[in-house]
Amino acid sequence: MVAAMVVSIMSAFQASAQGPAQYPVDGIIAKIDNQIVLRSDLEFSYLQYLAQTKQQQSETLKCEIFKTLVQDKLLLARAEIDSVTVQEDRVTGELNRRVDYLSAQVGGVERLEQYYNKSIRQLKDELRKTIREQLVMQKMQEEIAGKVRVTPKEVESYFKSIPADSLPYFSSEVELGQIVRYAEVSKQQKQEARSLLEELRKRIVAGEDFATLAKQYSQDPGSAADGGELGFFKKKELVPEYEAAALRLEPGGISGVVESQFGFHLIQLIERKGQEFNTRHILIKPATATVNIEEALSELDSIRTLIVSDSISFAKAAKEYSDDFASKDNGGMMTSRSGSTYIPMDQVDPDIFFVIDTMEVGEVSKPIPFRTADGREAVRIVKVVGKSLPHQANLKDDYPKIAAAALNEKKSKAVDEWFKNNIGTVFIDIDPEYQDCKALQLTQ
Repeated sequence: MVAAMVVSIMSAFQASAQGPAQYPVDGIIAKIDNQIVLRSDLEFSYLQYLAQTKQQQSETLKCEIFKTLVQDKLLLARAEIDSVTVQEDRVTGELNRRVDYLSAQVGGVERLEQYYNKSIRQLKDELRKTIREQLVMQKMQEEIAGKVRVTPKEVESYFKSIPADSLPYFSSEVELGQIVRYAEVSKQQKQEARSLLEELRKRIVAGEDFATLAKQYSQDPGSAADGGELGFFKKKELVPEYEAAALRLEPGGISGVVESQFGFHLIQLIERKGQEFNTRHILIKPATATVNIEEALSELDSIRTLIVSDSISFAKAAKEYSDDFASKDNGGMMTSRSGSTYIPMDQVDPDIFFVIDTMEVGEVSKPIPFRTADGREAVRIVKVVGKSLPHQANLKDDYPKIAAAALNEKKSKAVDEWFKNNIGTVFIDIDPEYQDCKALQLTQ
């Protein structure tokens, strides 16, 4: 099954943001209960897959991709029948994570907005449904194949089934752990931010327009151009401090200064609509002073000393001290774009590339200052957990990767079997142009 390979997670994100490609003749080529597949959906996924894999065009490949799109819609149709849903805060979290990642790739939020010619709020509004559907499909697949496991014998059998001339060639890779500390903002800098917002509040109460001042002063690039307006959100979709202050207001009301992980806010409630509410805000982020970086450097140097002297394990130190929520509960392990802990050297952050290049496996670096994707000053120590030279795949050096591939194949077979058993439970109509697609035989 082509499955997750059709369009990468970020390519799907970009496709959703740009909207389907325009083709001379578009239309519905498959109906699965209330779900549909458009010709443009297929063409876009097909071209994206060709671009990513460098494969030659093939009608057989296009059929495989079409089958995957049909199967995805069947998952959604069955999820609706079985009342399978995902929590809205998980949708919001995943949406924010992908926006942050893509912003980092293009050089910041402003460039992202310029690239799509849309505000961050507009992009998020358009992408929320897509993200929700992807998470529902993941949940369905987990229910179908989540308990599937592979034995060492199955892994060995899978590896032996790969023709010798088809074995992948792995470039140099590393496994890295990190412990991150953000630079703390001084009391003086916090007070300066508060004072500015308090002065702006006085001006608004005296009659100046909130939206106009938001455009002039707010440091939230995703909403400043819209007068600070965030759009409608449900409960638990915004950080707790912001939500609590907003929900205490009456429409038109203005909060006092509210502190959150993003900085300091002045909030105005625009409207409530059922369980949703719309607000605008002015965000001021306190600047980070050099002295705070020195404090973070000192803290991490002390943590490194404890690790090197075996007073605490790196994984435990990451869990207790790291400010990076994406890795602290995973032993501090960093991941590649594909989600693997094996990171190709050409994907390693330039800030640490030359540091780890001379380190041995098991070594922990001295504290390294860096700037996060959202512009925060931070410091980290890095542990080289593993290194590999360029080589052809083999069971000794690449067992975890081969085991993962074997597991994915077994899960794919389990999902295919599920489709065969459930295909008759929903209405499916395939366009005559694709009726002869052999890959769709299980749906006939």
